[in-house]
Amino acid sequence: MNNESILFSPIKISKLSIPNRFVRSATHAYMADKDGFVTDRQIRLLEELAVGETGLIMTGHTYVNPTGIAGIFQTGIHSDKYIEGLSRLAEAVHRYPSRIFLQLSHAGRQTKERYCGCIPLAPSAVYEPVFKVMPREMTENEIEGVIDDFIQGARRAKEACMDGVQLHIAHGYLLSSFISPYTNRRNDEWGGTAEKRARIVLRILEGIKELLGTDYPVIVKLNSTDLLPKGLTIEESIEIAVLLEKNGIDGIEVSGGMNEAGKASVWEGPFTEEEEGYFVDNAALIKAAVRVPVFGLGGLRTFALMEKAVEEGRADLISMSRPFIREPYLVKKFRLGEIKKSKCISCNKCFNLRGIRCAVLKNK
Repeated sequence: MNNESILFSPIKISKLSIPNRFVRSATHAYMADKDGFVTDRQIRLLEELAVGETGLIMTGHTYVNPTGIAGIFQTGIHSDKYIEGLSRLAEAVHRYPSRIFLQLSHAGRQTKERYCGCIPLAPSAVYEPVFKVMPREMTENEIEGVIDDFIQGARRAKEACMDGVQLHIAHGYLLSSFISPYTNRRNDEWGGTAEKRARIVLRILEGIKELLGTDYPVIVKLNSTDLLPKGLTIEESIEIAVLLEKNGIDGIEVSGGMNEAGKASVWEGPFTEEEEGYFVDNAALIKAAVRVPVFGLGGLRTFALMEKAVEEGRADLISMSRPFIREPYLVKKFRLGEIKKSKCISCNKCFNLRGIRCAVLKNK
């Protein structure tokens, strides 16, 4: 048994205690109904992760405004009518020691008009080649409106008894495109320096803390690099992380990449042990600059490597997504010493429009 491992020690995010260091990273499950309401399938999915002893469970990204929907069967958070279903989701997880955070997101330019019913929004009109979209530059009033959308989304999450929220500032979505010099080419107060590009996020954070109190946990999923020429670099990401901490952020999950880079956050495997944790080096650099908990991720599959990352102080928590799709009881298996490595081969075939599921298990 691995009960004595640091990975099974509790950690606090703000004043909230997380029972272990394992995090189910936010994953779009394609399981909401066509109008964005929570379904029984979603509830069963997350409850199974709680049964499997996952310390912190992130919901999939929820859209804070219909203009920010990323695609079909995504969960909504833009109206109070979604609170009841999300409450059922939180209630299912809270039957166990696990905690649950709701991820707040706006797709920005990474959507299509047939989904959002509009010309996709962005800080600047920079063509998106994967979605084949020329977005529209947002007006000042639209930016202020999106800030309030995120704040109200956080309010709904708290009313639904979510233990905290995560702001999605990664992978090329709207907030990520604001902090990136590649996609944010504005010359006003919302663009230019890293601090100005991060202003929209800082305003959202300030508004949530003012409305819900400083103790309600707010964390971010932060791009550490866009993996694009003239995109966000780790140096600027560290600068933004320090700004976030000064303004009250409670934790930072460190990721990277965007679709048009040809290498998004979910790299295709299988990985050698040397290739596991492809964003952990960046997490370590950010962790050295801040005092709040930092989440390391990137194709981690081997228990010993996860343990080493936390023991060496390169990350405080370990985030995974695809391994939990194949093995929802992964954390419990690690604790009992039944396995030393996830069976996930990172083939990426689990991301299915009819609902995420392991393609390997499906074919058996």
